[in-house]
Amino acid sequence: MASPRTTLIVYDVLGREVVTLINKELSPGNYEIEFPSNDGNASFEKSTQLPSGMYFYQLRAGLFVSTKKMLLVK
Repeated sequence: MASPRTTLIVYDVLGREVVTLINKELSPGNYEIEFPSNDGNASFEKSTQLPSGMYFYQLRAGLFVSTKKMLLVK
């Protein structure tokens, strides 16, 4: 059985995509991903400019979809 495509995307309160943190095939299991901070990490350059506030993240894995709120505090 093939591993499902997994995506983890952060959106602003207007529904605009801010950053994609994961977009690859992952086998079932537990994973951790660190939301980038202001460390100058070039691969997450867009997210390092985010102001504090309310955001939404959506996790998709195969047929599973979950959207939750998060509060970014700097």
